[in-house]
Amino acid sequence: MLDKTNPWRMWIVSLLIAIMPLTFAVPVKAKSVPAAILLLMGIWMLLSDPEARRAWRRALWVTGPAALAFLFWLANTALHGIDWRDFDVMSHVLAFLLIAGSFAAPLRTDVLRLGFSGSAGVLGAVCLEQHYVEGIDRVYGINNGQWGAIEFGMFMLVLSLIAIAQALRTGLPRWERIVHVIFALLGLYGAMLTQSRGPLLAFVPVFAAVVLIQSRRSGHWRQGLLILLLGVGAAIAAATALHGEMIERFAAVKEEVATYSDQETQGAVRERLEMWRTAAMAIEAHPLTGVGLNQFGDYARARIAEGEVSATVERYDHPHSEYLEWAVTGGIPGLLILLLLFGGALAFFGRHALDPDNAIAMPACAGFSTVCMYALCGMTDNVFYRAMPHSLYFFLTLGLAVFVARMLATRPSPPEPS
Repeated sequence: MLDKTNPWRMWIVSLLIAIMPLTFAVPVKAKSVPAAILLLMGIWMLLSDPEARRAWRRALWVTGPAALAFLFWLANTALHGIDWRDFDVMSHVLAFLLIAGSFAAPLRTDVLRLGFSGSAGVLGAVCLEQHYVEGIDRVYGINNGQWGAIEFGMFMLVLSLIAIAQALRTGLPRWERIVHVIFALLGLYGAMLTQSRGPLLAFVPVFAAVVLIQSRRSGHWRQGLLILLLGVGAAIAAATALHGEMIERFAAVKEEVATYSDQETQGAVRERLEMWRTAAMAIEAHPLTGVGLNQFGDYARARIAEGEVSATVERYDHPHSEYLEWAVTGGIPGLLILLLLFGGALAFFGRHALDPDNAIAMPACAGFSTVCMYALCGMTDNVFYRAMPHSLYFFLTLGLAVFVARMLATRPSPPEPS
């Protein structure tokens, strides 16, 4: 078991955890090395340390639904006779359930918070280079094609929210607060350059929630209100700097919704509406077992061949809604598991986000904002079908839940009244 007699080991494990979010977003084969080390570390902690096992169980509101989702999709894949390669991304949940055990070690929290914030800054700088040097209008990062801009935008906003929460943390050295602010601004502007409407809209209420949580904890309500106003102003300024592209993309939503019909299904928004109509057909036809993991595309193309669905959605393999994805492919039971996955995590992290102890409240706030972003973005996009956003969610939520649970267990009990 790691203890304070081996400080260099704590540094190494903390550093590996801190760089993990960045590794999910880069196309480097060596990125599997930190994950493999943390997997072995997590297994060792869970086998050798009773406190780690208790922390994992204490985080059952988060770890339990994730384990249930893994077993559900394993059974779904076997039941439908689907190629096991389709189970590949979802199978990673098992690894992250074990990696979460490494978060029960006595980690260096300063390394973690600077690493997570720094990931937002690095990825934001990549976006600036793509837009202003390479001339790419809608940036998409270095581990995606242009079709991955939405997931990449959400990915950066999740990390930027963690940086924002840390910048608002009480008792932080001024230099570190400035560093978190810089990283957050880089990440936010980079996300703006992806021009992803769904994640940017989802960011607004989550940003407000993070600021209000930290204002409540610190008692600095005026500062919180000022930050909210500055955030709105910065968003408007950034949208203006993009020469109107963002404003045009938002304006197109109303027009496409109003003109959508059986004969008019072209356009990003109209195609979503057509996919959602197709998804409703699939749920009605297969309410209990679904059509099988990753089989929405095949179902839609079969309906296209029968003339029931427009050919404009033939190229899509997912319905652009995580809730519909789970309902279509796993039936109503699949949708209920997704709701439990988000709801259990929100309940756990929300309960501890206002704790007076920074060691508990800050990781809980990071977990809370992460779940909120995925739950909101999942309404209009698929957030788990690619390894990059899938890995970030389960790594952060499972790991931070175990970390919070371990910190709760190590906190001294209040003195008994005399």
